[in-house]
Amino acid sequence: MYAIHIEDDHTLSWRKGAKIAEPGEFEVRINVAWAGMNRADSLQRQGNYPPPPGASETPGLEVSGTIAAIGSGVTRAKIGDRVCALLTGGGYAEQVITHELQVLPLPEAFTLKDAAALPEVFATAWLNLFMEAGLQQGERVVLHAGASSVGTTAIQLCKAFGNPVFVTAGSDDKIERCRALGADDGFNRHNGSFVDAVNAWGGADVILDPVGGDYLPQNQKVLKTDGRLVMIGVMGGMEETLNLGTMLMKRQRIIGSALRSRSPEQKGNIMRELYEQVWPLLGSGKIAPVIDGSWPVEQANEAMDYMEGNSGMGKLLLEIADT
Repeated sequence: MYAIHIEDDHTLSWRKGAKIAEPGEFEVRINVAWAGMNRADSLQRQGNYPPPPGASETPGLEVSGTIAAIGSGVTRAKIGDRVCALLTGGGYAEQVITHELQVLPLPEAFTLKDAAALPEVFATAWLNLFMEAGLQQGERVVLHAGASSVGTTAIQLCKAFGNPVFVTAGSDDKIERCRALGADDGFNRHNGSFVDAVNAWGGADVILDPVGGDYLPQNQKVLKTDGRLVMIGVMGGMEETLNLGTMLMKRQRIIGSALRSRSPEQKGNIMRELYEQVWPLLGSGKIAPVIDGSWPVEQANEAMDYMEGNSGMGKLLLEIADT
């Protein structure tokens, strides 16, 4: 089976490896058509985010494709189904095995290409906004890295469920494109601190932050009483001062969250909620994944370099098989 391998010099190579195993009792094997790219893949390439114990060394946390084989206990899928799947790893490959709980049918009228842009980012946005933070209708949300694949997804989910949105991003153009998706206001992070701009907007009940670093004290200054800060990344650094007095007086909650290391049962709960709450919105066209570009898997290094350059907006995809 051909798959992406991370070489000693941190480059990605598409080469033949070992034959994939048969699926276990509650697992399915998928012939992969498209794979979504994520920051976690970049971190893994750099040697900074090893896969969890037992997971594939091949990067790739989401795919679309066709069910090729099923385990004896599988009841939610059958051979030939066109699906998308949330993975713990292994997506940059011709085939992948995953638990049936992490697999969903394509939304109505979706192509395999479009569906590959769904599992990881929609699961991340839904989990952290609506499950971890308990976002309620009308609450105000600040999204850092608003032009990212998670950010563009979160903007649309917030608007669909009645939540005003403020974004931070790296250019005025990205801010305007976020507005076009439904953001109410935004701030160019190159212009300094976002604190005054967010407070003038009305402050935040919930903040989704993949940055960390010196955003932490700024987040505390804009987070309202009973506000929730959900940390999903540390692109800006892992250490910063936390004002415990502010946290106590304003009853602020700081939540650390990671998706990849969760159990199949936990991921299955997230996927079930997506299917019930979000798949109808995707099928009706009310919301849609933002796809910035795609590359053949043989050009995975070029695609990864583009993602790391932060010039795009939305999801990047790798074409694994001709569909």
